[in-house]
Amino acid sequence: MNILITGGAGFIASHIVDEYINLGHRVIVIDNLSTGKIDFLNKKAIFHKADIRSKKEIEIIIQKEKPEVINHHAAQISVRNSVDDPINDAEINLKGLLNILESAKYYHLKKIIFASSGGVVYGDAKIIPTPENYLPLNPISPYGITKLASEYYLQFYQNNYKIPYVVLRYSNVYGPRQNPHGEAGVVAIFSKKLLRNEQPTINGDGKQTRDYVFVGDVVKANTYALKESIVGTYNIGTGQETDVNSIYIKIKKVVGTNTKALYGVPKSGEQKRSCLDIAKAYNTLNWIPEITLDQGIVNTVEYFRKNE
Repeated sequence: MNILITGGAGFIASHIVDEYINLGHRVIVIDNLSTGKIDFLNKKAIFHKADIRSKKEIEIIIQKEKPEVINHHAAQISVRNSVDDPINDAEINLKGLLNILESAKYYHLKKIIFASSGGVVYGDAKIIPTPENYLPLNPISPYGITKLASEYYLQFYQNNYKIPYVVLRYSNVYGPRQNPHGEAGVVAIFSKKLLRNEQPTINGDGKQTRDYVFVGDVVKANTYALKESIVGTYNIGTGQETDVNSIYIKIKKVVGTNTKALYGVPKSGEQKRSCLDIAKAYNTLNWIPEITLDQGIVNTVEYFRKNE
């Protein structure tokens, strides 16, 4: 299959590129390398350095490569940055998606797979774990708003241009290659700092909960999403809540340190609890996470230990 992956040099998508290539697919990658790393890019992938905000660049690439499937991971992913600069967030997450859909709508796409976010789309949900049919959807950050709006755009293009789509609403993805220097991704951030004998900062009281899913399990969901019969929206998580304080304790144990964390102010636009109901993914995709949180943390710490 001929598959185009946007953001394919980034944390999650670079793992998906590897697996798609391992499965024998022809993979084309678009990435502007603003956050992605060329070192993460599979040498067997066809690479186009381009920005999804440039309609002209995207049109040229899609016309040339004629993908059968588009897997869209390129995005602005920082909640904090979206609060500080919602225009930039919309430029990347909405205009970027529309450039792709407008460029591809006449090429008979078999499917578009879209990386959404379960936590930010639902907001502070009253039902936890939260199922896909939960209402009202209540994103509390511009990042969450653009992710939800993107899902509605996908519905529009399916209804009007017959482009099937799969939305994968990720919980908090962690694992090797995650950026340890940003404001998101506490597993990577804590791992890197503790390995350097630095003192990490926990935003707020550390009692905020998230659903942590290992990147390898997310990759499997993206392979299952290639099946022609699979369409619709699916939560991809574990169904288990873990607070930030517990994550920190687990990482400290693996690193082998007694370093205490600093506590800072809570982040603007951040919800208190987030956990996803994954029954639909299990029943329809036959997908279930296999890597436990403890094992995933070991794998992540060891990656950063080797790449320190």
